Amino acid sequence: MSTPISRTADTRDLREFEDDTHNIYLSAVVISKRANQIAEKQKEELRNRLEPFINDTDNLEEIQENREQIEISLMYERMPKPTLLATEEFIEGKTYWRLPDAANVIGE
Repeated sequence: MSTPISRTADTRDLREFEDDTHNIYLSAVVISKRANQIAEKQKEELRNRLEPFINDTDNLEEIQENREQIEISLMYERMPKPTLLATEEFIEGKTYWRLPDAANVIGE
């Protein structure tokens, strides 16, 4: 079982990132793409959870009184950022990545 992920950035040894890819820049790309996937998933989940609260005729009092909606939003704000989640996954070896075959990229 992994340790809980901190919501703050931690200092990391860059050599940790080169273990799997042997290239720090490739590791950064892999982490970045995974962070984008996580962010999209979180956005979709948040949108789905807040959808029942959408009402075109909301007035100011209704918006301020909707505690459940506020709690859902705050829960997502307190979650670790997608970049931190993706970095932790990468360090733990939980991220699947691959390089496309050069022949397929060139079109041979």
